[in-house]
Amino acid sequence: MTIFALIIINKAGGLIYNRTFHEGLNKVSTNDLLVLAGTFHGVHAITARLNPLKHLQGAGGGPGNRNSTSSTAPSAHPGGSSSNSAAAGGGGGGSAGSGMSAQQLYQRPDPPSGLEVLETENFRMQCFATLTGTKFLLFTDTTQANVDLTMRRVYDMYADYVMKNPFYQLEMPVRCDMFDRKLGSYIREINNR
Repeated sequence: MTIFALIIINKAGGLIYNRTFHEGLNKVSTNDLLVLAGTFHGVHAITARLNPLKHLQGAGGGPGNRNSTSSTAPSAHPGGSSSNSAAAGGGGGGSAGSGMSAQQLYQRPDPPSGLEVLETENFRMQCFATLTGTKFLLFTDTTQANVDLTMRRVYDMYADYVMKNPFYQLEMPVRCDMFDRKLGSYIREINNR
């Protein structure tokens, strides 16, 4: 079980940190890392928009039943009304039995996550995206356990030693010795198990 590398990408898709912890992956040039960061950022943004619509079942059964007039899902109307469209519209103008709008039948899950894991026969890349748009890419062995826990600990170290550093400028490359030392000792401990 091995952790190979960590890459941190800012919200604009720029590479702000990279570090290799264990030899096992092919050497990649700095230019290739910059291209990788930008490409992953784009793919992550696209996959976040590709999440499928989930069908919400009405009281009358499946999607083919047009006589269903009640809804258990809240309305997606901007006014925030939780009643179905027939009741919200004042009752009348539509055909009988068309009580649920298309927005009520199909709703996207929140929040869209984008690409989270990419696994090959040689390595696994796991992405942790923060609410601010920063992405942490951890390259591990395919048998590495507790990767989510490792990602959370790396993020905690980033928050403690980089974001709380008064000399760090947001969205700029990470140059923090304390972060490097703590991260290195943590990953070394995991790789030596």
